Amino acid sequence: MAIEVFNRYENKHLVNREQQEQLLSDLQAKMELDKHNPNGKAYKIYNLYYDTSDNNLIRRSLEKPRYKEKVRVRAYGVVAGDDMVFVEIKKKYDGLVNKRRTKMTLSDAKQFLENAEIELQTYMNPQVVNELAEIIGRRKLRPAINIAYERTALIDPRDSDLRVSFDHAIATRRHDVGLDKEAVGEYLLPDDQYVMEVKTRHAMPLWLAELLGKHHVRAVSFSKYGREYIKKLKEEHV
Repeated sequence: MAIEVFNRYENKHLVNREQQEQLLSDLQAKMELDKHNPNGKAYKIYNLYYDTSDNNLIRRSLEKPRYKEKVRVRAYGVVAGDDMVFVEIKKKYDGLVNKRRTKMTLSDAKQFLENAEIELQTYMNPQVVNELAEIIGRRKLRPAINIAYERTALIDPRDSDLRVSFDHAIATRRHDVGLDKEAVGEYLLPDDQYVMEVKTRHAMPLWLAELLGKHHVRAVSFSKYGREYIKKLKEEHV
């Protein structure tokens, strides 16, 4: 069964291709590639973020409040109709990320996010559905942006709470934002840049902190959606 509730800290870093290759090699001395990365090949993640008509969720997020929330639909491939997706709430309070999600068909997800009504199925998480319905009713959300990328991830076989991922080829688009198309759009970062995330429920282990120091990698504040929104605002005021 897929995990539906996550509580963890997420530390983000921007690394170049050389750093990514060196880190990936060094990390594999302690960690294992995710099962979705056969032979080290990256897998694709497709996200459709929902927001208000005035972009309230992302605008508030960029203000760096103690509490913020995002709503998105996530798929691990191009989907349509009765294909399964995850509908997710991502909250952050004082640096701790709480992600809750439930399975739905793409058709059900579209309808639910429009009017907060759905017939519960056995594969759905009713608590998450109720929480989403409250947010949808309060916020009046709409599809806002599609963000897709390729991910290589590693897990620690001795500590299931530790995960490291590298995201690359981050493509964004605000037109035709459905999840039924390949990852097309404007690239958010140069081709030789990766977003590295360290996800853990506890403090970062000393060996990993030392490894980041060895490769001169520093934590940064970074949001894919936030970076795209700032870029959009700058382009509108040129």
